[in-house]
Amino acid sequence: MKLSQMPIMQKFKFNKKNILIIAAMALIIALLFAVSKEPRNITYSQYMQLMDGNFIDKAVIDEDEVILYAQNNRFAIIKEGIDIKELIKKVPVERSVQYITPGMVWGSIIFVCLVLWYAYIFRAIKKKEESLLSKKDGAFEIESVLNQNAMPVISNVRFSDVAGISEVKSELSEIVDFLKNPQKYRNFGIKMPKGVLMIGPPGVGKTLVAKAVAGEANVPFFYQNGASFVQIYVGMGAKRVRELFSRAKSYAPSIIFIDEIDAVGKSRGGTRNDEREATLNQLLTEMDGFEDNSGVIVIAATNRIEMIDEALLRSGRFDRRIFLSMPDFNDRVAILNTYLRDKNCEVSAEDIARMSVGFSGAALSTLVNEAAINALRNGESVLRMRDFEAVLNKVLLGKKKVLSYSESEKKIQAIYQGAKALSAYWFDVKFEKISLIEDRFMATEQEIESKSQMLSRIKVLIAGMCKLEIDENDIFSNSSNDLNLAKDIASKMVYEYGMGNSFVPNPNDVEEILKQAKDDIMSFLKGTNEQIARISSYLLAYESVDKETLAKILNENY
Repeated sequence: MKLSQMPIMQKFKFNKKNILIIAAMALIIALLFAVSKEPRNITYSQYMQLMDGNFIDKAVIDEDEVILYAQNNRFAIIKEGIDIKELIKKVPVERSVQYITPGMVWGSIIFVCLVLWYAYIFRAIKKKEESLLSKKDGAFEIESVLNQNAMPVISNVRFSDVAGISEVKSELSEIVDFLKNPQKYRNFGIKMPKGVLMIGPPGVGKTLVAKAVAGEANVPFFYQNGASFVQIYVGMGAKRVRELFSRAKSYAPSIIFIDEIDAVGKSRGGTRNDEREATLNQLLTEMDGFEDNSGVIVIAATNRIEMIDEALLRSGRFDRRIFLSMPDFNDRVAILNTYLRDKNCEVSAEDIARMSVGFSGAALSTLVNEAAINALRNGESVLRMRDFEAVLNKVLLGKKKVLSYSESEKKIQAIYQGAKALSAYWFDVKFEKISLIEDRFMATEQEIESKSQMLSRIKVLIAGMCKLEIDENDIFSNSSNDLNLAKDIASKMVYEYGMGNSFVPNPNDVEEILKQAKDDIMSFLKGTNEQIARISSYLLAYESVDKETLAKILNENY
């Protein structure tokens, strides 16, 4: 008998499904057993027979009936049909207890069946999803993401909410006006740029500016990160680009903002990546495919413009480039006033701006927030200078050293940049702005550049290093980047343009060009102590100087 049972026991497995079946069967059996014990209705004559024969052991009074317990059986009779007082005299009487009715039993059985059915369906669906995922069939997931990310939003950000970018606002005002009044430009035969590329370091507010443009124009805003176009599935990145542009055109006038466009627009060549190149090609096609003045403008942002493919940067795609630099003193004051507007602070924005050289807009926001947290931690309700000083190093953690100059380093850097500014002004090297932490020289517009013009650029790049060498009789590490740029120009002069002493490229010619430039700029800087002192003082106070301001500092007499 035991041997015959072994195969059956081996076939049975204690999995979740079998356990649920056993539990359901046990519940049904228990309910049916309870139903079998339900009281049986009797007549008054039958009741009297039980009473006269003293068969009743006890009685339970319910709301409408009396349950009689007699000889291991239960009987029910209507309460109004008998004499309760007489019953109490003869048998023990108790209060009512609940018993299970047939309706309750069948309701429970139906409920259990429904639960089991839904559990089975849910399990089947889950197995189907796992099967699809195991086969790497991610089309449904990607399609859902596509549909979700292709939905526009209406930006509530305005230019008034963005501080410290007055130059950028003026450049983008035409874009805003075109989106508001496109017919005015069409009537005049004007073609607005299809794309605007914003270039600047992280945290300067590129995304915020794009939202402000959409908010000022009151048009739908499509946000997309460049990395989201990069897919492991062939063709999905290109499809995503196509869906985005198609949706934006249906909502025209509208704005597409692609953040970190270098992720999808990286220069082609080198390591082959068919999916990324297909995505980039689709982006190029979509930007070319727009009809003139269709009302869709693409705004992109990057901090690595050197990595973007040239085909994406040509005219007809990203026609306009806007450079966002780190905020100078005046910009930081404006930004801080915005962040301190709803806070109780006894420190002026000017004082905070002086101690936060090199901070981006995002870093300033963090600085104010951390200072407020520090004040709250100390049980204070007013922001004081010690709160900002306490969190300054915390906010600066991870930043380059150039962004956290000491007072002595600021003076050295001011002299360094002041010498470059004066040299650029004297040798007619065009620049937009020179500050303590960066300089923005304008790219040469002419295709043909003379040897003397390239030498002038080299002189400007090494002017700061030479001035410090004259004053301090030493060379400082802040000249590293400029020196490398000067070497690159000298190398191109020799190896590409034949501007060395011989037609055959010679490394000695590179050194000779650099030596000649250094001798010339050293000779020039020896008589400029007063002028550079005035420029460096201005840089220490305001941190940046443009060409017009520089001319005023020099009184146009130099």
